[in-house]
Amino acid sequence: MTAVVFVHGTGVRGAALSALVERVTAGLAAQRAGLDIVPYDWGAAHGATLAAGGASLPTRSGTTRGPGAGPGDAMTAAWAALYTDPLTELALAAAGPGPAVERPPGTVPPQQRIRALLTALAARGDEPGAEAGPGLARAATDLAAHPLLGPAAEALDPADLAVLAARCLTARLVAEALDADSPLVPVAETRDAVTDRIAEALGAPPRGTERGLRSSLLRTAGAVAARAVERRRRAITDAAHPAAGDILRYLSRGSACRDGLRALVAGLEPPVALVGHSLGGVIALDTLISAPLPQVRLLVTAGSQGPFLYESGSLPSLEHPAPLPPHVPAWLNLYDPRDLLGHVGAGLFPGRVTDVAVDSGQPFPAAHSAYWTNPAVYRHIADRLP
Repeated sequence: MTAVVFVHGTGVRGAALSALVERVTAGLAAQRAGLDIVPYDWGAAHGATLAAGGASLPTRSGTTRGPGAGPGDAMTAAWAALYTDPLTELALAAAGPGPAVERPPGTVPPQQRIRALLTALAARGDEPGAEAGPGLARAATDLAAHPLLGPAAEALDPADLAVLAARCLTARLVAEALDADSPLVPVAETRDAVTDRIAEALGAPPRGTERGLRSSLLRTAGAVAARAVERRRRAITDAAHPAAGDILRYLSRGSACRDGLRALVAGLEPPVALVGHSLGGVIALDTLISAPLPQVRLLVTAGSQGPFLYESGSLPSLEHPAPLPPHVPAWLNLYDPRDLLGHVGAGLFPGRVTDVAVDSGQPFPAAHSAYWTNPAVYRHIADRLP
C-alpha cells in the first residue's frame, strides 16, 4: 500500500487541518483506491505562536487594546480604499443625485470648468504634487478626460469637486509609488498638504473654509471601512501571525520540523510519497535534500516557494547553484499560473523537476488555496504515485 504523507502549509491548525486532510483523502481516493493518507501536523508542534499572548502587537494607545476605531482610523481606512482605486470617490459622486439648481444663462458648465482647471494644473508639471511622487501632470490630464468626471461635476458643488479631484490625484501618485515599491511614500501630513495644494489649484477654498466633501463623503466611507477593519482586527491578527510566523520560524529554526517529518516517514512501509502545499512543500523538499529517505519514491509540491527560495539563496538545505542531490526522488511540482506564491523548478533543476500548471480559475490569493478543490491536482498526483 502506498503511503501519502501530506504536509500542510502555513497557518493551518486544528479543525482547518482536519477538514483539509479529509478533502485530500477524498480527492485522492476518487483517483486511486487503497492509499494510506498520513498527515504531518507540523504546525501543532513546530508552528509559530504568540507565546506572550500578543504582547508584541502595537496598539493605538501604546499600552492597551482600544475597543473601537478613532477618527484617524477612519481616514486611514478611507485613504487605503483610494490607494486601491483612486477613482472610488469620483464613482460614488457620479452615481449620486445631482443638485436641483438652475444655472443662470451664460454660466460655464461645471464639467467644462473642472476640465479646464485640470488642464491648467497639468501644464504646471509635476511640481505641485512632487512630495507625493512623480506623475501629477499625466494624472491630471487623464482625469480631465475621464468619463466619470462629467457626472461627478453635475452632482457636486465646485469646491467639493475640487477636493475630491485633488484626493483622486494624490491617491494615484501614492498608489503608483506603492506599485513601484518606492521606499519614499509620504506620511499622512505631507500627503494631506499635497492634496490641499492641488485642491486650491482646482478652485477649492483653503482648508477649513470649504464645505461638504472633506468632512462627509470621505469620512463617512472611512468610518464604514474602519468599523469593518476593527471587527476583523483580531481575526486578521490571529489568522495572519501563524502564516507569517510559520515561515520565519521555519527558516530560522526548521531543523526540528524536518526531524519530525523524517521520524514520521521512518515508521512507514515503502513506497511513500510526500505531498506538500506551500511551506509544506518547502519542508518536504528540505527534508529530502538534507539526507536520503529511501522509502520516499515521489515528491509532490503544490503552490511551493521552494524553487524561489533556492534561487534567492534562502533555502536552508541547498544553496544556489549547487545541484539537487541524486538521492532526491522524482519531483512533481504543481503550480497555478495565477498563484503568485507558486514557483517553477525545471529551469533550476533540469531533468529533475516536472512542472505542471493547474488552473483553478481563481485570482490571487484565492488561487493559492484552491489546489485541493481542483480535481486536476489529484489526477496529476495519482498518475505519478508509486
